[in-house]
Amino acid sequence: MRKLLPFFILSAIIIVFFRQFFLQNLLPIPSDTIVGLYNPFRDFYAIEYPRGIPFKNFLITDPVRQQYPWRLESIVQEKKWELPLWNPYNFAGNPLLGNLQSAGLMPFNFIFFLLPFAIAWSVLIVLQSFLGGFFMFFYLRNRKLSVLPSLFGATVFIFSGFFISWLEWGTIDFVALWLPLILLSIDKAFVSKKKWLWYVLCLFSLCFAFLAGHAQTFLYEMFCATGYFLLRFFSEKGKIKHLFFAVGLLVVFFLITAIQWLPFAQFVLHSSRETDLVMSVGWFLPYQHLITFFVPDFFGNPTTLNYWGVWNYAELTGYVGIVGLFFVLYALFIKKEKTIWFFFGTCLIALFLALPTPFAYVPEILHIPFLVTLQPTRILFLIDFSLAILAAFGLHAFLENGKKVYIAVTFVSMVFGAIWFSVFLHSSLLPMVSLENIAVAKHNLVFPSIIFMLTVFLIVLGQCLRTKKQFLFIVVICLVVLAALDGIRFADKFNSFTKGTYLFPQTKTIQFLRSHAGISRIMTTDSQILPPNFSLVYHLQSVDGYDPLYIKEYGELIAAIERNKPDIHEPFGFNRIITPHNYQNQLINLLGVRYILSLTDLHDASLQKVFTEGQTRVYENKNVFPRAFFVQHIEQVVTSEESINFLFNSKDNLQTNAVVKGNFVHMDNLQKGNATITSYTDNEVVIQTKNSGDGFLVLSDSFYPAWHAYVDGKETKIYPTDLALRGVFVPKGIHVVKFTVHLF
Repeated sequence: MRKLLPFFILSAIIIVFFRQFFLQNLLPIPSDTIVGLYNPFRDFYAIEYPRGIPFKNFLITDPVRQQYPWRLESIVQEKKWELPLWNPYNFAGNPLLGNLQSAGLMPFNFIFFLLPFAIAWSVLIVLQSFLGGFFMFFYLRNRKLSVLPSLFGATVFIFSGFFISWLEWGTIDFVALWLPLILLSIDKAFVSKKKWLWYVLCLFSLCFAFLAGHAQTFLYEMFCATGYFLLRFFSEKGKIKHLFFAVGLLVVFFLITAIQWLPFAQFVLHSSRETDLVMSVGWFLPYQHLITFFVPDFFGNPTTLNYWGVWNYAELTGYVGIVGLFFVLYALFIKKEKTIWFFFGTCLIALFLALPTPFAYVPEILHIPFLVTLQPTRILFLIDFSLAILAAFGLHAFLENGKKVYIAVTFVSMVFGAIWFSVFLHSSLLPMVSLENIAVAKHNLVFPSIIFMLTVFLIVLGQCLRTKKQFLFIVVICLVVLAALDGIRFADKFNSFTKGTYLFPQTKTIQFLRSHAGISRIMTTDSQILPPNFSLVYHLQSVDGYDPLYIKEYGELIAAIERNKPDIHEPFGFNRIITPHNYQNQLINLLGVRYILSLTDLHDASLQKVFTEGQTRVYENKNVFPRAFFVQHIEQVVTSEESINFLFNSKDNLQTNAVVKGNFVHMDNLQKGNATITSYTDNEVVIQTKNSGDGFLVLSDSFYPAWHAYVDGKETKIYPTDLALRGVFVPKGIHVVKFTVHLF
């Protein structure tokens, strides 16, 4: 029972944080942003909340705009016993399995087969803290740290700035939490007689981490694990058999996860991720934001609407708590061992990569593929992870002897003194900062200062009572509790717990579209209406989408539509979010847009208002093209520039003319036959055709090489048509044309 006590304590700390989920049935999902920020949901609650439903944190909309819809669609397809290969509901079609963040193959997805989706999602969010805490505790105990420091390190890790900021995404932390188990497996593999067993555990941990759905975090995890393995390898004077084990492990890992990384790699190669990425302010961690390691809300907080720092609060937060920071510094003053040096070095390297140092610009200067697209601030993962381990080592050293602890106390005291001094003398030291922002900084300095003084008091008390082990033990318990309370307060302030009824409710507008749209597409004229990826939840097909990866040619087509001219030069300016609003461009007809949502009246002869709910108007586009149709003339081109020029020059005849990229025998006298879509599912489209002569069939879905076409069961080539869509030649007569997506 005594051995289980640390797990009960850690569990109690986590349950206190998630108390609203366990006791009040509130979900750890920021669904208040759905009903508080966007129409038609604001219309749905307008009578009860005429000014809109209050929402806690406008910054964390991504979980409900990306991760939740993608995972939902993946599970829907898997429950049909299909691989979740394709998302037909956004971007006129986009890879789903190739989108690593959909995490469709994550092993813990079995929970979705046991529980309602929203509850299962919430369970996964909670599990991140439990698994991350337990794995860190096991690792630290294996490093010969005593129970309380190990518990302390686990607490610091799961309440660190990185872990808390990305908690409700359900992917990033699920990747990060496996790192301590991976390092534990490496340690055990070097000393255990059954080393193969620990290498197997390491293999499973790597697979689980990769399939959890965030490539950048996994890459950092691999860098850290590789460095740690090499540290142990050379410490053991090069036992070559471990090298063979490690190489074999990686080979098996790549074989097992090939079902995920191959479609992911294919998608990356066909996306515009690298060319359309904008390195804006906040791409690197600003030097001034290092102060947030001591005072997390020095620049305010998005939940209190007073954030005045650079760009994005969540991307720049590396807080590990005041107590944690004390013992991180103390760990650097005690007798060094290789583990401390390793994590100190890891933290330092990661910091150099996160800050705008010359070292951090190397991927951009050398234009290293993939690395150049990674936001450097995400490496805060390794910084916070390393700091949590160093903090545990520091507390262990304090419990053992406490030598030189006053050096750390003096250093932190000087930092807090300097911060207070700067805000009180802001007119000379911070001349560019407004009085309002200084007031925010002063206010948010108070609580960290109280934690700082309590920590100093407990450390001094512990030193005074060092000869009385029981009292010292109580002091250390108080330090752990203080760190937990600081972490819970920090996490409570940032994260949202919301009512289940707020999670994608069925409004009258949604019901109308679901009953009338069928396979026709929708679009909006305002970003406040049904934002990208929401349509996926309701199985409404849309031309918009929000994803770091999207098919490059589709991006080119939308860029030209929005610019209203045949200009497809990069960058497109989307930077992950494609929201076409130019409904008057005739290429919208080509994309099959039947319904257009607006917050204002639209005056266009081709549009007819068909539904209204509050401020939301729904218009039907009378000029929309069929989703599949034959053309009478095709123009063969080589480049995308030629394609877009043709589309704009022939915009009045796009239902009879098409432009095709690719080599084929020129065909004259094409016949314009009939095409009827008889079946349209996520991963397959079946079309019944009838024409009196040879014809060319256009399907207004995104072209992508994973799609294959069959005419009466015989495979035929799909041509990139009208820049971003699909087209196939169909012989005369009556035929069944089937489009099916393959793994890659």
